[in-house]
Amino acid sequence: MSWIILILSGVLEAVWATALGKSEGFTKLWPSIVFGIALILSMGGLAWAMRDISVGTAYAVWVGIGAALTVGYAMITGEEAFSIVRMLLILGLVGCVVGLKLVGHE
Repeated sequence: MSWIILILSGVLEAVWATALGKSEGFTKLWPSIVFGIALILSMGGLAWAMRDISVGTAYAVWVGIGAALTVGYAMITGEEAFSIVRMLLILGLVGCVVGLKLVGHE
């Protein structure tokens, strides 16, 4: 269950990071609200998952998921340029996250 919560928290990290960018320095109401809610849920889920998953592994997985999804979303929406090299690097990041799960000693 901790891994599911951690993965969902990583997804929420991408949500709050994207909302933070769209809030334009907290000058837009709805992106700011989405940021706040997603941030609280994401951090809460990370903290909950760390009861069973080591801090280093949990944090690396959380950041990896959030970063990959944030960049992926930005490329899909055209906010970031798409390139094969970027895609391969994101896939490498995802591979590392999966690897941490596979070699974990929890």
